[in-house]
Amino acid sequence: MFADRAQVRSVAVFRALQLGDLLCAVPALRALRHALPGARVTLVGLPWARTFATRFPDYIDEFIAFPGAPELPEQAPDVARLPAFFAYMRARRFDLALQMHGNGVHTNAIVARFGARRVAGFHVADEPLPDRGDFLPYPPTLHEIRRNLRLVEFLGMPAQGEALEFPLTPRDRDELAAIPAFARLVPGHYVCLHAGARNPAKRWPAERFARLGDALHARGYDVVLTGSALERPITAAVADAMHAPSHDFALPISIGALAALLAGARLLVANDTGVSHVAVGLRVPSVVIFFATDPAQWAPLDVRLHRTIYRANDVDLATVRAAVLQLLADTDVRGLPMRPERRDLRPAARGNA
Repeated sequence: MFADRAQVRSVAVFRALQLGDLLCAVPALRALRHALPGARVTLVGLPWARTFATRFPDYIDEFIAFPGAPELPEQAPDVARLPAFFAYMRARRFDLALQMHGNGVHTNAIVARFGARRVAGFHVADEPLPDRGDFLPYPPTLHEIRRNLRLVEFLGMPAQGEALEFPLTPRDRDELAAIPAFARLVPGHYVCLHAGARNPAKRWPAERFARLGDALHARGYDVVLTGSALERPITAAVADAMHAPSHDFALPISIGALAALLAGARLLVANDTGVSHVAVGLRVPSVVIFFATDPAQWAPLDVRLHRTIYRANDVDLATVRAAVLQLLADTDVRGLPMRPERRDLRPAARGNA
């Protein structure tokens, strides 16, 4: 699609979403950088994502905060700032604007107002194409990682793998080390339980996390309860329901410090939320519980280190406990498979995950 890539000197990527959504876009950003190594890549996203952009300097050169829009639910819109925001984006005269935020029903019109020389993204199949740009039908059944990759591949940018990443920094480790409770943990000998999720419908019951924590403690593991400071009531409910002791790390710490904590864990058990994608990026074994969302679109692709449990509407404790114990048996203390896996040299399937 790009006859002369050297003419693409600046790219704006619109993805005003949360942590897990942005991590699932990392393979696409990697492909974009590989195809356009000399271009300046700007992420346009929710204000919190400035820290995400600084964590990925290999793929993102700049961040611009999106003020929100009434038609998008991810943040309360600052409508008064929108005219100045769009004027600024037009003044930047981007060579390419990528709409990487959903099927385009609302977001194609937003990205069109960036005034880029070229616009690309998804559109809903069987509906009229936007007036200008390069658009392909939105593939609703594809895994989110592969969906984002399909967009850049459509533009002639070959994928550079599907693996997620989460680079850790010395600042992340220093922040974690400053927490007194961390000194009592031995890397590889604790399991993290993440009972929270932004969407309450995704939360497996706290009582079941507690019973799982008791079972893990009985097998010699320290149990660490993770979450944001706002999720302290959730971790407290798990701790109160447990018979065994636990370490509550639902603290006002950065996602980087939380990731540093996960990096030392033997295993993570989590709901379908952003932390599960962080574990994938860190190569930390995990069991992810699905009952309100579609694992075909959001589950980890690496089935050696990660197990997905899905039951519509409910997931029983016995099933999760069995998956956790099996994954512990299948991986060593470094999170590596106990048995070498035969490498499959065939290209990854481009269908439903």
